Amino acid sequence: MKKGHILGIGVIAVAIVIIITMMGSASTYESFTTAKTMHKNGNAKAIHVVGELKKDTNGSVVGLEVGEDKTSFIFTMVDNDGMEQQVFYNEPVPADFTRSEQVVVIGAYKGESSSMFVAEKILMKCPSKYQETDV
Repeated sequence: MKKGHILGIGVIAVAIVIIITMMGSASTYESFTTAKTMHKNGNAKAIHVVGELKKDTNGSVVGLEVGEDKTSFIFTMVDNDGMEQQVFYNEPVPADFTRSEQVVVIGAYKGESSSMFVAEKILMKCPSKYQETDV
């Protein structure tokens, strides 16, 4: 075999290893039920949960509790399976949070009890970003 062929096979092998490694860290959307199961099994890996904020019949957000210092808040979220869950986020309330159509929380259950989901990051889909405007 020529040195060029061996070098080419080596480069391909390294590329395959990199691709497989990156695929292992890719995250999918899960439910709160899956997150609770992971917590009970001792897996504290952060996952993505997609859902909506809990709203009343008038469309107003319910269950939003902002801390006294306004640097953290708790809100109630309903995942795509219909499970309601309180979520804690240790950052100020994002702009237009109550207007968001969908919310993705990235985090996990922490501590002994799995009564509250702790979000490390929040991603929102706001309707104002996707509305057509006249130019």
